[in-house]
Amino acid sequence: MRKLLSLAIPLVLLSCGGENQSVSGLLESGNLEALRAKKNEIVEQQKELENQVAQLDSVISLLGTVEKLPLVNTITLESQIFNHYLELQGDVSTKQNVLIYPEMAGTLQKVYVKEGQRVNKGQILATIDDGGMGSQLSQLKTQAELAKTTFERRKRLWEQQIGSEIEFLSAKAEYEARQDAVKQVESQLGKSNIRAPFSGIIDDVIKDQGTVVSPGPGSEMFRIVNLSDMYIEVDVPETYLGSISKGKEALVYFPVLGDSIQTEIRETGNFINPSNRSFSVEIPVPNKEGKIKPNLTAKVNLNDYTSEDAILIPSSIISENADGEQYVFVAREPDAENEAVVKRTIITIGKTQGPLVEVVSGLEAGDQVIKEGARSVKDGQKVKIQK
Repeated sequence: MRKLLSLAIPLVLLSCGGENQSVSGLLESGNLEALRAKKNEIVEQQKELENQVAQLDSVISLLGTVEKLPLVNTITLESQIFNHYLELQGDVSTKQNVLIYPEMAGTLQKVYVKEGQRVNKGQILATIDDGGMGSQLSQLKTQAELAKTTFERRKRLWEQQIGSEIEFLSAKAEYEARQDAVKQVESQLGKSNIRAPFSGIIDDVIKDQGTVVSPGPGSEMFRIVNLSDMYIEVDVPETYLGSISKGKEALVYFPVLGDSIQTEIRETGNFINPSNRSFSVEIPVPNKEGKIKPNLTAKVNLNDYTSEDAILIPSSIISENADGEQYVFVAREPDAENEAVVKRTIITIGKTQGPLVEVVSGLEAGDQVIKEGARSVKDGQKVKIQK
């Protein structure tokens, strides 16, 4: 190429220089025939120069061409822990969410609590007018004390063999009857005090002070809820019977709250529901801040599979051939200049979690799988790996 350039450049210069001198002279002479002859000469020289330039371009193009390899990006595979989760949906419940009814009829004399108040188990929430039962109890206690004194005296005399046995037994029966009467009235009187059946929060005060209440439907007085013992119950398809068990991890997300918690399965059911072929799973929900409420919707992810040494790849780089086999492209044996040969590799996939897929066979740790550019390469093709 250098030889052609050395020949062409002087030729162009000489031609141009000689052309300028001769043309000037001919223009001054005004010889038409000479001018036409000179024009034809210059045209022939121009054609020759164009031919030489074309030859130079061809050689330059040939010598300057560098092999252009497709550029690809790869991911180097590493073994890692892989947890797969079964996604379900459920509602928050509590076993301590009850309506409190009166056990006796009467006027609601006093209400001691208000909505939102936290109460302890056994705390008095309200009292119902006892209708004079308190006075009756006092009389019965007085009569019981008298019967007790009479019985104790008859007993001492009987032990000294003084008096008849029938007098002793009559005194004993009278005393026991008075005691039973006192206990019965005390039990009835105790129903006038409405107490909290467990510790929790008063969610609703339904009846106002002064209202006449009685046992039975429609006489609800309070709703009390314990927000510290919440749980979610979900139905799990029977196909997961062997992989979902007590103690497995559970991730719970509350869309309304934008919050999530990590817990574990507390209990699994022992019965398969024939209507939907599922079994129940109970998941406790810690609620220290009290933000979680009964009937709140939740998304539940139950851990049904774990691999300690898994190979994961993005599902977007997996292709499928006409035989239904799935494959990826692997950059084999990259050299010092990051040039490698593409190898189409058939793989077997396992479970999918989000954008990642577990590869059961076909790949191993250290393989460089083509990620970007995988759709434009072919098996056996040489590529350059971008860093």
